[in-house]
Amino acid sequence: MSILVFGNGWIGNKFIERYPEARMSTVFAKSPADIEQVLEAEDPDVVLNCAGIIGRPNVDWCETHQIETAVGNTMLPIMLAEACAARGIHFTHLGSGCIFYGDSPKPGGWLESDYPNPVAYYSKTKAAADFVLGSLPNVAVVRLRVPMDSVPSPKNTITKLMSYPKVIDVSNSVTVIDDLLDVFYKVMEKRATGIFHAVNPEPLKYRDLVKWYEEIVDPNHKNEWISEDELVTQGIAAKKRSTNILANTRLPEIGIHMRPTEEAVKDVLRAYAEKLKVTGAK
Repeated sequence: MSILVFGNGWIGNKFIERYPEARMSTVFAKSPADIEQVLEAEDPDVVLNCAGIIGRPNVDWCETHQIETAVGNTMLPIMLAEACAARGIHFTHLGSGCIFYGDSPKPGGWLESDYPNPVAYYSKTKAAADFVLGSLPNVAVVRLRVPMDSVPSPKNTITKLMSYPKVIDVSNSVTVIDDLLDVFYKVMEKRATGIFHAVNPEPLKYRDLVKWYEEIVDPNHKNEWISEDELVTQGIAAKKRSTNILANTRLPEIGIHMRPTEEAVKDVLRAYAEKLKVTGAK
């Protein structure tokens, strides 16, 4: 399977490291002509889009850079889907579970078919792309949520949360990156279509994550617990963050299963601790 990846960032490069048959687009695509040029030269069987705008240092940036955010998160995926459709290429797009806020309409978590209720501008642009792409033939939207990885990194939720003196006391669905990469490959291999929630099965309490981190990685770690509302009222964030539970129902229907959350997260923490030992970091 010949795989072309758009998005020379954290997740796109991790996918290429895992699967040598995948290659990164060398063109920073901004227009249909750019995309056509790349597809003509590379002639892939499938395309994976990991490109997007998340803002720096965080998604609050997107509130004041709305055009750039909309172009990267809404317009580019649609242009890619259009170009792939013209060539009969299967297209997989990396979506986000941050388009849902709060409790799901029914117990068990937000379904892949539920309508999003985005608040932050970043979330609105990701939801807009899903509305267009979610029902197209030959297109899969794979949504992640709170990504966790064994390599310390500013993009890694473990690294971010453990650096905060104040952490919100919530539960969230999470995505272990090793499992996500496997999901991407299998979705493309099966030429699956529609929307998929690539989250490990059970939601994770941040209190449990911190407890396991202190047991496995750093017994000296300390933090203060705050509520979701205090995140904004204390001036830590400009907009309320998305906290939600996603139901992973469609992947199992096509024979793709992700590991139990506790097992996957503890495996990640053990590898994370080993990497810190090697680098001498704390």
